[in-house]
Amino acid sequence: MSPRHPLLRSLAIYREMPWRFALVAGLFVSINLGLVWQQWLIGHALNDVSAGTAVQRLADGSLDGQRAWGWFWLILGVALGRALLQYAAAIGSLILGQALLTRLRERLLEQVLRLHLGYHWQHGMGEMVTRTTRDADKVRDALVSFWRQLVETPLVILATVGLLAWYDPLLALGPLLLTVVGVWIFVLQTERLVNLDRAVGAAYDRVNQDLAEGIGAVRVIKSFGLQAQRIDGFERQVVQFSALARQALAYASSRIPLPQAVVALGHVWILVIGARLVAEGRIGIGELVTSLLIATTLVFRIEGVGRVMQTFADARASAGRIWQLLDAPALIVGGRQRLPEGPLGLKLENVSVAAPGGGQAILRHCSFQLAPGETVALVGATGTGKSLLASLLPRLSDVAGGRVLLGNPQSGWQDIRELDLSDLRRRVHVLPQESFLFADSLAANLRLSAPGASDEQLLQALHQAAAEDILERLPDGLDSPLGDRGVTLSGGQRQRLCLARALLAAPAILCLDDATSALDAHSEGRVLDNLRRQPQATTLLLIASKVSTVQRADRVLLLDNGAIADSGTHAQLLQRNPTYRDLLGIDHG
Repeated sequence: MSPRHPLLRSLAIYREMPWRFALVAGLFVSINLGLVWQQWLIGHALNDVSAGTAVQRLADGSLDGQRAWGWFWLILGVALGRALLQYAAAIGSLILGQALLTRLRERLLEQVLRLHLGYHWQHGMGEMVTRTTRDADKVRDALVSFWRQLVETPLVILATVGLLAWYDPLLALGPLLLTVVGVWIFVLQTERLVNLDRAVGAAYDRVNQDLAEGIGAVRVIKSFGLQAQRIDGFERQVVQFSALARQALAYASSRIPLPQAVVALGHVWILVIGARLVAEGRIGIGELVTSLLIATTLVFRIEGVGRVMQTFADARASAGRIWQLLDAPALIVGGRQRLPEGPLGLKLENVSVAAPGGGQAILRHCSFQLAPGETVALVGATGTGKSLLASLLPRLSDVAGGRVLLGNPQSGWQDIRELDLSDLRRRVHVLPQESFLFADSLAANLRLSAPGASDEQLLQALHQAAAEDILERLPDGLDSPLGDRGVTLSGGQRQRLCLARALLAAPAILCLDDATSALDAHSEGRVLDNLRRQPQATTLLLIASKVSTVQRADRVLLLDNGAIADSGTHAQLLQRNPTYRDLLGIDHG
């Protein structure tokens, strides 16, 4: 379906629930057929009343109202039946709308998690949150209204025109033309509302981004006394959003009366033409009253279209933003090959990578090799691309040139672009400096990498990460909640727990991107010694800036100007490379 019709693309999700869709559509068709039948019955009942046959005086002077009571109970039965169907249809449309919203949000989350890091760096968290919450809600609201406005309204128009045409084709001509003109006016006004809502959505993105940053950086804000400044900035964003929202609402409200007035002129047409038809004896008073009643129903339905005009315009803009995200290409797609079991080595061949989002290359023809089970430290100045290089290993980012290979000399080397992504990320882990823990228990956080791990395995992982003391201080042990992002823990404690979580997955290659920076020298030494003593050899790449870290490596790589400038042991580089000494702050004397 065309990208220019995002709301219709959202509506197409209903195809995934055809039976429920057909049931609800059938209910709305039955409701409107019942409406026509009800109006037709009222007209015929009025004809009987005007003809004096509804209630008759018998020979003994009593009144026989059996025919009138018959009309009463029949009309009441139809009305009650329509009410029950209307209730069922309303519940059904709400359930369908919620099911569609659930599927839409699932796809949004799946897409957000599937997109490469470059997309996340270019688009803020506020934008992602807005599209998953506000925009998805607006689409759901429109598609709940869809049943009334895009299914029920055409049925009401068809029923009105059909009944009027049955009485006399000329009687139906005026309301039909006036309804077409009224709807056409609505359509002309919608484009302006879509543009207004795009501006409202962008302002809402900025509100969400500002709020997310304010919550995430609460410690920085408090430390520098920025509360008043952040509150003022957030207030400006909210004021701008409110002003744009009021502008969109005012535009919609001011444009609704004109189409309603145009459609309401149908009453005048029916009175003029209907009066002449009654005078000529071609229709009765009952048919004229029925024509006015069903025309009134049409006016109210068009009035409903006016009330939800902004809903549909908002939803069209929101659906466009949603599909813009859903249509974003997944630049990192896995292959079908799988890694061999056992120790793995790492090899980079002439790797070049540009900055996220494009720009100047950070890595240029970078090459090095790690043997299976080897521990290698990587050092370099800030901004030389160490973290970018680490993100290449599990393919969180991709190379612009060259190859990243995994394997060993015995089984051969495989380009990671040909590997299954889930298998690659199961065997290769990168632990960043910024630790992240979920607002759940300690055990739940650890089991993210190994859902079936026993309590004994959790304790063993905590021991390897030198984190037993953390467990001892938690009141409920493994079941202790850690709070939002592990707020109850220190930076070093969070790093050790994240390391324990990574070790539970038993990766063949583990890259620590300054992931022990918050640890004291004693704790860091215990962690690195435990890693090197594991029964199954793990290839370690230590991105570090501390002497205590690089001293425990078998070999040290110096990254400079986008490539490996030197390689050797810590003592060798310390002896021969002044750049290396400067990076570690060592005066060779």
